[in-house]
Amino acid sequence: MIIIGAGLGGLSTGCYAQMNGYRSQILEMHEIPGGCCTAWERGDFTLDCCISWLLGSGPGNEMHQIWLELGALQGKEVRHFDVFNIVRGQDGRAVHFYSDPDRLEAHLTAISPADAKLIRRFCHGLRRFRKCLAVYPFLKPVGLMGTVERMRMLASFVPYFNTVRTSITELMTDYSAKFQDPLLREAFNFILYEKHPAFPVLPFLFQLASHANLSAGVPEGGSLGLAESIEQRYRRLGGEVSYNAKVEEILIEDDRAIGVRLSDGRELFADIVVSACDGHTTTMKFLKGRYLNDAYRRLYTETIREPGMVFPGYFTLFLGLRRPFPEGAPCTTYLLDESVAAELTGIRHPSINVQFRNQHYPELSPEETTVVYATYFCDIAPWRALDEGAEQISRTRGGQEVHTLPVRHGRGYYAAKRQARTALVRFLEERYPGIEDAIAVRDVSSPLTQVRYTGNYNGTVLGWQPFVESGETLEELIKKHGPGLPGLANFYQSGVWATTGGLIRAAAAGRHVMQFVCRDDGRPFTASVDKTGPLPTHVVIPVGARVPRPAREEVRTAVTTEKDAT
Repeated sequence: MIIIGAGLGGLSTGCYAQMNGYRSQILEMHEIPGGCCTAWERGDFTLDCCISWLLGSGPGNEMHQIWLELGALQGKEVRHFDVFNIVRGQDGRAVHFYSDPDRLEAHLTAISPADAKLIRRFCHGLRRFRKCLAVYPFLKPVGLMGTVERMRMLASFVPYFNTVRTSITELMTDYSAKFQDPLLREAFNFILYEKHPAFPVLPFLFQLASHANLSAGVPEGGSLGLAESIEQRYRRLGGEVSYNAKVEEILIEDDRAIGVRLSDGRELFADIVVSACDGHTTTMKFLKGRYLNDAYRRLYTETIREPGMVFPGYFTLFLGLRRPFPEGAPCTTYLLDESVAAELTGIRHPSINVQFRNQHYPELSPEETTVVYATYFCDIAPWRALDEGAEQISRTRGGQEVHTLPVRHGRGYYAAKRQARTALVRFLEERYPGIEDAIAVRDVSSPLTQVRYTGNYNGTVLGWQPFVESGETLEELIKKHGPGLPGLANFYQSGVWATTGGLIRAAAAGRHVMQFVCRDDGRPFTASVDKTGPLPTHVVIPVGARVPRPAREEVRTAVTTEKDAT
């Protein structure tokens, strides 16, 4: 089996392939694993740009079992904050979105007693979802469930039917518009850091409930550390990873995938090819648009270009600061006035998310320093309009072809990056005096940076949007055809382009793909928890309390048991 891409989808596919007796090789155009789940070094600082919360990081749900099977969390400390996100309005007022429903209800009601009824309804839904998470299916795709399995799954949801039904049929934009308090009316849209206009209430309850159940924390070692742990699990299982290996074409013979052609001209052959990289690149470049039925062709040539069908990219500013800023919260979303938003190229909604990232990952920066991570959702089109060069290029270095080296952009592009950086630093300086003078390291990236490193369509980090035409169409196609393409044998897609959602969905996609592969080959699927390390431990950190590294043990909470691990 050849697997294209060493992101979490590719690594997961490889792990489950090896568990089931397949001999696999992962091809990755970058020099490190992880794809979008990554970090990089600048001076003494490691800048982590992915995991702000990891669904399934704690027990009591099927998501957690997948991470344990992949060896992602063993031996690590998982950190949890008692506030999921703070949303701060232009007037300085703040809403603390505690994930504990009792605490959240008291806090919101104190802000706006007039909205007590609507607040109670939301917090009631949160309480129900905390219980509902235990029955959410992640281990097996619905398309492979038999009639009895489907009936059992549906029966497990019966106690939560009304909560799920009402939360999935009402958009958060409509729900939030009912609040009388203007800050709550805005703030509820930004619970998940950015505004998602097409999201119903359900994902907001799902995320907060996971957080409340200590299953949406951040793992020690950060994003790249998580990817490296899974890569190590893959290698222990006998898998092989080849870096600086960029696929240009999937080789086809008699309507069967038989291998790949690399950018250096080499051809590698296999019985099965799995693409766990960008979906548009896979279908329109690697396969030259072949094997797309009417539904798939519309998805990849029309729907993908419509607004809101694919997650947008990010503009990111990192600051490595020479001193502590204990007043900075782990995560705050600021609602901006139009004058600030106007300086941020491509911004979708007038808001930025600011995280004092050293509180998430203290091991990734020196003692007595701070890492600020500021982001906003943005479209790639305004950045492309300023660009004058290639978005991605391959070069030879030390006799080896590499594919992620810097490329030259136009003057307008660099000017826009400087303008956004300056505006964000000025904004932060006004709220945290002394930040500007404390800067030791700064780094900026745009959606075009994402394209250079991953090749992702329009710089997206998550692929298809759920709850809209694109995501719903994909789910129906996979139920009907599996994670492949009609008429093409021995080919499968994995990762975020074979599902909708974040890291846990990408990891689950690898498990699901191998279940389809095993079905097609007439063999039983098997998976096992990695036993090479101890179960993860968990620590809860109160927001606003600066916890010194040696004292972290004092607030450690044991939430794992041997039963949970199995």
